[in-house]
Amino acid sequence: MTYTDLKVNKTHTEASNRVFHHIIGKNPGATIVFFAGVHGNEYAGVRALDNVLKTITPKDICGEIYGVYGNIKALEKNKRFLKSDLNRMWTSKQLNNLKINTFLNEEEQEQQELFSFLKKLLAIIKNPVYFIDLHTTSSKTLPFITINDALINRKFSGCFPVPIVLGIEEYLDGPLLSYLNTLGYVSLGFEAGQHTDPVAISNCEAFILLALKQAGNAKHINADRAENVLKRSCDDITSIFEVIYKHHIKPKENFEMLKGFESFQDIKKGTLLAISNDIEIYSKFNAKLFMPLYQKSGNDGFFIIRRIPEFFLKLSEILRQIKADSLLTVLPGITWRNKQKGILKANLSVTRFMAKSIFHLFGYRNKQLDKTHVLLYNRERVSKKEMYKNESWLKD
Repeated sequence: MTYTDLKVNKTHTEASNRVFHHIIGKNPGATIVFFAGVHGNEYAGVRALDNVLKTITPKDICGEIYGVYGNIKALEKNKRFLKSDLNRMWTSKQLNNLKINTFLNEEEQEQQELFSFLKKLLAIIKNPVYFIDLHTTSSKTLPFITINDALINRKFSGCFPVPIVLGIEEYLDGPLLSYLNTLGYVSLGFEAGQHTDPVAISNCEAFILLALKQAGNAKHINADRAENVLKRSCDDITSIFEVIYKHHIKPKENFEMLKGFESFQDIKKGTLLAISNDIEIYSKFNAKLFMPLYQKSGNDGFFIIRRIPEFFLKLSEILRQIKADSLLTVLPGITWRNKQKGILKANLSVTRFMAKSIFHLFGYRNKQLDKTHVLLYNRERVSKKEMYKNESWLKD
């Protein structure tokens, strides 16, 4: 499948038409924004949005629906990206560079246009807003959701009959959804299947319909068929998993994933997974493989995930609701970096023996600051819970 196969009107590729679908309902309601093609070799989301949204008219919906192109230039060339990965650029430093740099490369131009769209949208938004980023993977996979670990994301994601993966933000720098989560909005990624598998398009279509239903934009939709499509694709697996390891491909590293692996495949400790610079890489865990890399671009070789027991999910929900994370600063080596934004600073020489799972219970994910300290980010303290308090999925 190529970009031209989508038969999208050529004017859609012009900067002024980055929004290739915008439906304003006759009645008020939530705003839902779908991003597609943030990676230019992933077309399923674009095709699925076209297939679904062209059948919807304003009288059918409440609120507003947006379909937004991600990396237009990369879509035209069927490449993940041209100069830099658009889904690894949403850091404070990079966004500041957009303001001061006089020369912008292809992806920076794309990002500038997307950033402008977001700023204009969020400046006027009053009703609940949902951001959904549609993707596919290079390996075979069940469809699944990835989220930053905030309770509003967990709750909304629980409306869909697919596996949910938490914690990937600890291992990636600058995803679009992580930026949107720092602003407090419900934001999730949907991975529909393998890049070129036609089933990925039908999975995407089903997910879009369910999202419109759950967000209240299209309450008339009969969700049974869409749910059945996803249940079949997922083999009824709906557990919540957590990323526990990532193999990061370094510059000039000659990495090759062994053939035949799939996402969510069970692996045992000692399983040979890949070859890197003629060195064999074995699994260090009894767990599940996640997103093994079978394309030349990208530096995420593979991830390993593990199912989270229901007890810990419930415990973490209780701890966050009572804001028990304030107790963490009583522990040695932990101080507030920014309490309002939910950012702790941890001294590694003191806290390195503390299990990461303890911080995860309270909603904190870490990022390395320097060799001696890490910053711990909490999505709960910034999430806009009040915005969604009347949504049906939060009440259920």
